[in-house]
Amino acid sequence: MELSAGFRRQPPQDPDTAGENQELVTRIQAEIRRSGPMTFARFMELALYDPDGGYYRNAELRPGRHGDFITAPELHPIFGHAVSRLLAEAWERLDRPEPFVVREYGAGGGALAEAVLRGLDADGSDLRRAVRYQPAEIDERRAGTFVERLAGAGFGDVIEPVHEQPVTGVVLANEVLDALPVHRVGVREGRLLERYVALAGDAFVDHWAEPSTPALAARLEAEAIVLAEDQVAEVSLAVDSWVGAAAAGLARGLLVLIDYGAPASELYDVRRRPHGTLRAYVRHHVHDRVYDHIGRQDLTAHVDVTAIEAAAHAAGLTTVGITTQAAFLVGSGTEDILRRIQADPATTLAEYVELRAALMRLLDPAAMGRFRVMAFGRDWPAGPPPAAFGATPPQRSAPHYG
Repeated sequence: MELSAGFRRQPPQDPDTAGENQELVTRIQAEIRRSGPMTFARFMELALYDPDGGYYRNAELRPGRHGDFITAPELHPIFGHAVSRLLAEAWERLDRPEPFVVREYGAGGGALAEAVLRGLDADGSDLRRAVRYQPAEIDERRAGTFVERLAGAGFGDVIEPVHEQPVTGVVLANEVLDALPVHRVGVREGRLLERYVALAGDAFVDHWAEPSTPALAARLEAEAIVLAEDQVAEVSLAVDSWVGAAAAGLARGLLVLIDYGAPASELYDVRRRPHGTLRAYVRHHVHDRVYDHIGRQDLTAHVDVTAIEAAAHAAGLTTVGITTQAAFLVGSGTEDILRRIQADPATTLAEYVELRAALMRLLDPAAMGRFRVMAFGRDWPAGPPPAAFGATPPQRSAPHYG
C-alpha cells in the first residue's frame, strides 16, 4: 500500500507567521476609497483570486499537512480509490466510451487524481486504458505541479489539457464551491441588509447597507427562507454561473461535486447557524477573523445544496444522487478496500492503523462524513442510482472496521 507523501502528523504551525500580502491589502483599500464600501463577495474575490496576490493564485500549494487545511484526498488515498469506483461504474453505465474524460476542477497538486488512477489499477478496471485526465486549475504553476506528480507516478500518458469541446465522462470538483465568493446578509429591524467591507482608517470593518442586488432577496425567497432578526448568513450568487460553466463542458456523463454544506432549510436554520458559516483557515487553524492574513488565508462558506441543484437543473442536468460523504464511501465499498489492504503482506501495522484513523475521520458524521456528494447527469441512462448513492448513512459514531 502506498500512503500519501507526508501522511505522518506534523506539529501545528503558528498562524501569526502567515502575515499578509501588503500590496493586495493596499489595492483593496484603494478600491474602497475610490468606489466606497465593497460587497464581501468582491472582497473575497480579491483575497482569494486576485492574479497578483490572491490566496489561490500563489505558487504555493495550500492544502495538505504543511499548508493551511487538509482535504479528503490529502488525508488518505482511500478517498480517491472510492471515487475511482464511481467513475468505473459511470463508464460502464455509459457503455464504455473511449476516451472517457475526467475533468477535475481545483486539481491542485494531483493527490485526488493519483489516488483515482491507482484505485483503477488496484481494482483491475478496464477504464484505466480509456481514461484521460484534465486538470482544470486557475494558476498554471499548480497545473505544472500536477503534471509532474502524475508523470512521476507513471500516469503521464493519461494527462491532457482542458479544451473547449464538451467531454464524455465526469466533471469533478472536490471542495471548490465552498471558496466561491459569497455575499453576507442579515436582518436588522425587520429589513434584509447586506454586510459590506468599509474602512476605518486603514482597518477593514463591517458596514451594513441596502443589498447590492435584488438577487439576494430573490434567492432566499425562491428557497422559502426567512431569516430571523439579527441572524447573519451567506448567499453565493457565483454558484449559478460556476455550475452553468462546468455543466456546459459536459456532453454526456456526470457532474460530481463534493463539498461541505446543506440544503437551504438546514443551512439557514437560525438555531444551528445564527452567525452564518463563513470561516478563515490558516496554518490548520480555523477562525472568524476574515480580515486577517489577506492573501495568505483561505476563506470558505458552506455551500447551499438547494441552490446547486437548481443551478444544475437550469443548466440542463438531472439529479442522479445526493448523499453524505460517509454514505458515499460506504456505498463505494471502502470496507472491502480496507480489508484488502489489511490482507496485503506489504502493509505495515503502522500504515494500517493510520489508514483506519483516516477512514474513521472521513466517515465520521461529526467530521468529514457530513460533507455532501452531489451527482448530476447529462444524457444519463435510466435505472437505479450508482452504488455510491445507494448506501445507508452511518450513524453518529462511524462504524468499526477490521
